Formats: sequence, structure tokens, C-alpha cells
Amino acid sequence: MERSYDAGASAGARIRMLRTERGLSLSALAAAAAIGKGTLSELEAGRRNPTLETLYAVAGPLGVPLAALLEDHDGAGAADEALSARRLHLVREAGHTTEVYLVQVAPGRTRRSPAHATGAHEQLVVLTGRCRLDVGGTVVELGPGEHHAWAADVAHAYTGGPEGFSGVDVIRTPG
Repeated sequence: MERSYDAGASAGARIRMLRTERGLSLSALAAAAAIGKGTLSELEAGRRNPTLETLYAVAGPLGVPLAALLEDHDGAGAADEALSARRLHLVREAGHTTEVYLVQVAPGRTRRSPAHATGAHEQLVVLTGRCRLDVGGTVVELGPGEHHAWAADVAHAYTGGPEGFSGVDVIRTPG
């Protein structure tokens, strides 16, 4: 069962504003995000709550960090059946945005993340449990206290070990 983001109407309004600012049609953004045009239309109108997967799918083609689509306060979050993410901190500086999330992945579940905006970098520190991280076909196994950093403008996936895992995920996006 997928859980959705708590403030779908505000996320939809942000998506519509960013799409319009970039001169993208509804069809063009839906195609780039690999989601249905009807789904995108319902999101923008506030008639559908986006899943975490949909938010990531739309953020990439818009060239924005996930934070641009979430409520603008620490503690904002999103979840699906594999991963929950709660924003701990956000820093917007000239030239980039840095997002810090507490993430939890369920035992044996995999959360696939599409490529983030060009030039994005990500790093993960595992707090508890074990994580299998697949970045463009390169697999890294991480345990408590271990860390990995990578270029996040390629697809990547997190898989929870037998007890799942929790960690701190930092994403730095240019722009």
C-alpha cells in the first residue's frame, strides 16, 4: 500500500508553477517524467496526492530538488511502501540547494530513485541496519556508521537489509 504526501494540493500548485515557468506543456512534462498526462493534470489540480515516486519523477525533468515540491518547513515528508523521508534541514544558497533527510527503508524493500537534476550529488550515512545501494550498476553494501557519496544525476536504488535501515541522506542540487 503506497502512502502519499500529506499536502497534495500545495505540491500540485508548485508543480504547475514550475512547469509554467519553464514553458513546458502538461504533455511534455508528463512524457519527461514517464507519468500519465491525466495523472499530472489531477496532481496539478489538487485532486490527487502524489506519491514519493511521482514527486521524484517530476522533480528531475523540472530540474529542481525534491524540497521545491514539499511543504517549505523542516519536518515535511513523503513516503511510499519502501521508503519514508522526513526533511531535517534545508539550505538554499546562491548556486545550490542542500537537503538533509532522515530516511528509513523497510526490510527487504527497494526504493528506486530516478536521476536527480544534472549536477546533483548525494551522500548517505547509515545509522541502523544494513543498506544495499545501487548507483548506475555499481553496488555498495553499507552498515551502521558507513557512508557513501555519488553523483545523483543517474538512477539509483536503496534496498533495506533483513531489518531495514535508517540513515541520513544529504542531496546537493545546483541551481
